[in-house]
Amino acid sequence: MIERLPRREREVFETLCRLGEGGTAAVRQALADSLSDSAVRTLLARLEVKGLVRRKTGRSGVVYAPAPRPETIATGALRRMVDTFFAGSAATAATALLGLTQKLKPEEVEALQRAIDEARERGE
Repeated sequence: MIERLPRREREVFETLCRLGEGGTAAVRQALADSLSDSAVRTLLARLEVKGLVRRKTGRSGVVYAPAPRPETIATGALRRMVDTFFAGSAATAATALLGLTQKLKPEEVEALQRAIDEARERGE
């Protein structure tokens, strides 16, 4: 559903996912292109109606958060990216991602090795 959102709604939703949660001002400040507070509130309200954002009242006012779990959203987005830009090859995508970093931390190397081992066990 996220890929079918209008551009601005998708930007606000992705920004909120990056933040984890936040008020209108926090979302507005984190956006690449500036929008007014009322525009951000309107977009968040639209996302809430679509079931993608939930709202709660906190000490400092209204706080918004992504309704679906961020891991679920990230998995779907990554799957679409791999299909679109890497012809469905997770290995090619992983190689490209590894090329983006200068040096992996030891715990990152261990996590990657565990993922590879688990994929081998599943026969992938």
